[in-house]
Amino acid sequence: MASSSARSQIICVSFNQDNSLFSIGTKDGFKIFDACNGRLCYEKNLGGFNIVEMLFGTSLLAIVGTGEQPAMSPSSLCLFNTKKEASKKDLNFKTSILAVRLSRKRLIVVLQHRSYIYDLNSTTILEEIETVPNMKGLCAFAPNSEECYLALPASTSKGSALVYKASKPELICQIDAHQAPLAAMVFSSDGMYLATASEKGTMIRVHLVAPATKSHSFRRGTYPSTIYSLAFSPSVGLPDVLVATSSSGSLHMFFLDAGRNGRRQANTLLSSVIPGSVTDALDPANHHVIHHVVPADIKSCLAVHSVENSQNSSKLPALKTVIYIVTHDGYFREYVIGTTKSNESSWLLEREFNLLDAGLSSLKQNEQHIDL
Repeated sequence: MASSSARSQIICVSFNQDNSLFSIGTKDGFKIFDACNGRLCYEKNLGGFNIVEMLFGTSLLAIVGTGEQPAMSPSSLCLFNTKKEASKKDLNFKTSILAVRLSRKRLIVVLQHRSYIYDLNSTTILEEIETVPNMKGLCAFAPNSEECYLALPASTSKGSALVYKASKPELICQIDAHQAPLAAMVFSSDGMYLATASEKGTMIRVHLVAPATKSHSFRRGTYPSTIYSLAFSPSVGLPDVLVATSSSGSLHMFFLDAGRNGRRQANTLLSSVIPGSVTDALDPANHHVIHHVVPADIKSCLAVHSVENSQNSSKLPALKTVIYIVTHDGYFREYVIGTTKSNESSWLLEREFNLLDAGLSSLKQNEQHIDL
């Protein structure tokens, strides 16, 4: 069990755009790890950090300090070059920066009442968006999509989101997903889907972005729980997988294709009287749960590394899903989950290590994992 001091040391966690690297910000500085082998690639001790965002595997970082150092104000964004060990550009704001997102062309900065879309190369403001009060800096961004979709909360009283094309930029639609305010949202890698969870956390809904229509509703559980993280799989030609972690300490995995269990919903009595999106929520074939994957009430950030076909011990066709979880008590965990069309599942904790104990024996030896 992690000590209380260890629990409080990790301030922020973030995966890069292809989930090959992840960063943690602590009260002392920040670290970047290779997610595939757990190797520490880079670290910098400059005081506390609220935000550490990477641009794929490049040397560019977007960092925001906690204010312990005069030059690292919570209202100052530093574009930091890890190769030159120097700031490339500083952007200063009147209020604290709550979230930052990056793509190869765009920089997104989220404040409590405003969000900014920048051209990353020139750091020119392309759009300033006035938003409803966004105390948590909630946003979703699809950096790998052609349009660079951006979603921001549209209400403080219900779970609605405004979706923008950051590439132009322009507002394209509003998605009304929940009765309660939003707590988490994420785009699929291609920007086709937007998944959302409300502060209640009992339902997770998935919308097709272009027509702004609901495609799936999944019931996470009966009792309220805070959704800490949502993530889609990077699947191409395989079923879309959506995973979630919550304050209950459980991992939930949902399949967006209802037919993978070998049954046709249209042939069931239930689906003849209830829309398909509701049937999805009631069909256990689309939902798998692993209990106690992380300690309850410990914040976590997860990513789906891969989904691939495999053969289980009974020779039935199966899907092998590899999931990374980083928790704010200082641990990285890799889970491998196998699921069959007959709705059987199995899981294995493949790796686990302490992030706070990791140190660089030789920085030059490890720098090869980042394109410096």
